[in-house]
Amino acid sequence: MRWIRAAGRGLLVLAVVLAGYGASGARAVGGLEGRGPLTLATAGDLTGYLGPLLQGWNRAHPGEKVTLVELPDSADESRAQMITDLRGGTRSRFDVLNIDVAWTSEFAAAGWIRPLPRDRFPLGTFLRPVVDTATYDGRLYAVPYVTNAGLLLYRKDVLAEEGVPPPRTWAELERAAKTIAPRHGLDGYAGQFLPYEGLTVNAAEAVYSAGGTILGDEGDRVTVDSAARAGIGFLARGVRDGWVPKEALTYTEEESRQAFQDGHLLFLRNWPYAYVSASASGSALAGKVGAVPLPGRDGPGTSVLGGSNLAVNTHAEHPDTAARLIAYLTSEGVQRQVLTRGALPPVRADLYEDPELVRRFPYLPTLRASVLAAAPRPKSPRYDQVSMVVQAVVHDAMSGHSTPEAAVRRLARELADISRRG
Repeated sequence: MRWIRAAGRGLLVLAVVLAGYGASGARAVGGLEGRGPLTLATAGDLTGYLGPLLQGWNRAHPGEKVTLVELPDSADESRAQMITDLRGGTRSRFDVLNIDVAWTSEFAAAGWIRPLPRDRFPLGTFLRPVVDTATYDGRLYAVPYVTNAGLLLYRKDVLAEEGVPPPRTWAELERAAKTIAPRHGLDGYAGQFLPYEGLTVNAAEAVYSAGGTILGDEGDRVTVDSAARAGIGFLARGVRDGWVPKEALTYTEEESRQAFQDGHLLFLRNWPYAYVSASASGSALAGKVGAVPLPGRDGPGTSVLGGSNLAVNTHAEHPDTAARLIAYLTSEGVQRQVLTRGALPPVRADLYEDPELVRRFPYLPTLRASVLAAAPRPKSPRYDQVSMVVQAVVHDAMSGHSTPEAAVRRLARELADISRRG
């Protein structure tokens, strides 16, 4: 999944500023003891940055060297390999894990990652909602590293020609997608609607943007109601009425980005990387792309938080080194480089208001607003099963194989089964 890959690539864009992290400044972290070599597991290093940069850390910490373990590029395959390894207990190869934010509850409930002391990490400097993605049952089990929130990308040249502002509500989006898009030879709207994790995100955003939820705080109760029916109905109606092209039912992040960047769509829900790509020099849409928060039923909607968290294996032999490495990766200097070198959303709040950075990345104020209004995906110790049910039910509704009403009944029934088993 490209959006998870993008989140994981936060580890690939570090600028190594190691002066403050030498041995002279080292100390035990909140009761976590043990220093020595580490392994760091992450999805595949797509750009080749991480290996050479970690060599800098290793030179400064010769007794605490970090070995990079690259897992497959696919998020699902990376998760599967992490779980297989973590189930090995003390035989595990992985010490620090770069995990998707949606996996934190699952890994914590299974006992695979250890609680972390809040006062040893700069949580107060982070955008407020991102910390919630790193907690389970009231305790911190990971530290946010990269965040993300969905945005509505739009053809600002087309809307300017029509004299229409970007949509704030579903009704405004639907109206423009139905009427303006065809006049310009465009399809109306797309997201990530293939039945995979991206559809879970899009579906959750639709439910949240209608004022609803899917599960209780820790997955202990099912909360789908009329808001879920409204959200699923909005997506299904788009396909039925034609302002969402049927091809979008096969789109992941990359297919949808390509369709928008090739000039086939008026509106696209995607992560900020798609804005950066479509606006880059050489793109056919350079200078023609705008971004606003996702619309909702009655006003601005709610995005689902994306990104990645850094966690420590319960059986890691050197948790003090692991915790200090995580503190380094979330330091201001490194977080700045995550944005400037990787165009990935950092977790440090002050970077979103830095005038120089806003000039370079004009979408930052919109992204900040989206992150602050965003919500995590449903938390559950059985998140993988929850996600698969959401994908299947919503895809059936969007494909016309069930009504939104029937979809909500099925969703509530199957989620309740999962909760009981949990």
